[in-house]
Amino acid sequence: MNETLTAVSGLAVGHWSDPLARTGCTVVLCPPEGCVASGLALGSAPGSREIALLEPAKTVSSVHAVLLTGGSAFGLAAASGVMRWLEEHDRGLVTPAGRVPIVPAAVIFDLAVGRSDVRPDERAGYQAAARASQAPVTEGSVGVGTGATVGKLMGLEHAEASGVGGAATTFAGATIAVLAVSNALGNIVDPESGTLLAGVKKPLDPLELPGLLAGMTAGSNTTLVVVATDAAITKAEARMLAHGAHVGIARVTRPSHTALDGDTAFVLTTARGPKVAVAALGVAIQELVARAIVRSVTRDHRGSAAD
Repeated sequence: MNETLTAVSGLAVGHWSDPLARTGCTVVLCPPEGCVASGLALGSAPGSREIALLEPAKTVSSVHAVLLTGGSAFGLAAASGVMRWLEEHDRGLVTPAGRVPIVPAAVIFDLAVGRSDVRPDERAGYQAAARASQAPVTEGSVGVGTGATVGKLMGLEHAEASGVGGAATTFAGATIAVLAVSNALGNIVDPESGTLLAGVKKPLDPLELPGLLAGMTAGSNTTLVVVATDAAITKAEARMLAHGAHVGIARVTRPSHTALDGDTAFVLTTARGPKVAVAALGVAIQELVARAIVRSVTRDHRGSAAD
């Protein structure tokens, strides 16, 4: 069974990776007609693009792709390449002057891991979109996860490699799937036992945390999540489900949602499936997000430039 984001029929995912510079980007392509979408950034230091239009009150309800990228704010340039690919394939919001692709994007800070002067750019975004496939998504240190690390509480030298992880299930006839990349300040723990899976090995007293956080840079730590489903939900309901995604982040990331994190969740639906109670979807999403983040630190972390 496909347990990655492409378990939702109609979605495609593509990676661009530079394993030497340790950066990359990942594109989620929606079906040609787009996906109803919303999202929520609860971290205090996000790097993003087109987040405002995801609010339920905004008139644009559909998006055509989502970009997750390394390179911090520089990496947002890759969204222009995704837009170019979509325009060439006649996808986008219809306007009197032609189609305008809508591509929300969010970044992780990986500049201190590899080469800070190499970041995903327009060419990288275009190539990731061109490589997008409906096959199971490659996981590990690939795409946006190429330079991802977790457990930076005692400095980057004590951090461990993370990457891209996924999870999927079916419920009441609907498919729900998640793609996550953890570049967290905090450790990743087992959601049931609390056992450390990745991060600082030294036991930390919670009262030590304020001192450890004092000298760190805002925005240098982030968990990014894309939740997808085929359930028939509205934009406002998608926004509610984004809250559930953040609960999933908090279940396995210790600590999460700090003033130094840019934790962001996107929720997409193709609306091709059945109507499902939003409360039930929210509980499933909490579990799937936690599972995807665990996979992001436990999968094989080898990638290649061809990914």
